[in-house]
Amino acid sequence: MSEPQAAGPKPRLALLSPYGLGPDQAEATAAALDAACTAGDVAAVILRLASADERSLVTLLKKLCPAAQERGAAVVVAVPDFAGDLVSVAARGGADGVHVERADDETLRDLRGRLRDGRILGAGGVLGSRDAAMLAGEAGADYLLFGGLFPDGVAPEAGEVRERAVWWAEIFETPCIAVAAQADEVAALAATGVEFVGLESALWLGDAEGVRTAQAVLDQAR
Repeated sequence: MSEPQAAGPKPRLALLSPYGLGPDQAEATAAALDAACTAGDVAAVILRLASADERSLVTLLKKLCPAAQERGAAVVVAVPDFAGDLVSVAARGGADGVHVERADDETLRDLRGRLRDGRILGAGGVLGSRDAAMLAGEAGADYLLFGGLFPDGVAPEAGEVRERAVWWAEIFETPCIAVAAQADEVAALAATGVEFVGLESALWLGDAEGVRTAQAVLDQAR
């Protein structure tokens, strides 16, 4: 395994919502986002919404986005298995961009071309393949995400996430988010050279203290 990258700017935090986030959780999630984004240096939030019609998704985003954006965090939206126009949903709902999983390079290039005004394109689902990660970067993704729970709630192996993060951070300029599913994974990920350490929802949604703890770890990084 490669050694971590030389010292540089400390990583910032990114928060991942649970999968299937819907209107019933909007109020509680907005409050949790406000608390979490106050507790640490949160650069971005990935909202993984339940699939619905475009109007409902736009309405939900309008309830959720301000809680993070007013604290200085960008919001990107992911809707697994959504057949509609995710770019339109993001723009109309006030999100800062979109996040897609396991998208081929043609899809990513199409999204890149349609995202205007500096909106963000994030790509995940590339942990298992270096080729897929490189293609996503070449297709114009603004960041790559390594790790994060699968939709069935299973977490990838922590060592694999760290190894892939080290490899990417050493070679490529496109930023990446390395995701911690457990609190004790944060320090190792912070040492890899990544720009962002992601926190799964179990680490922040119920109690902002998890963000404060992670932030303290990041403050000691590098």
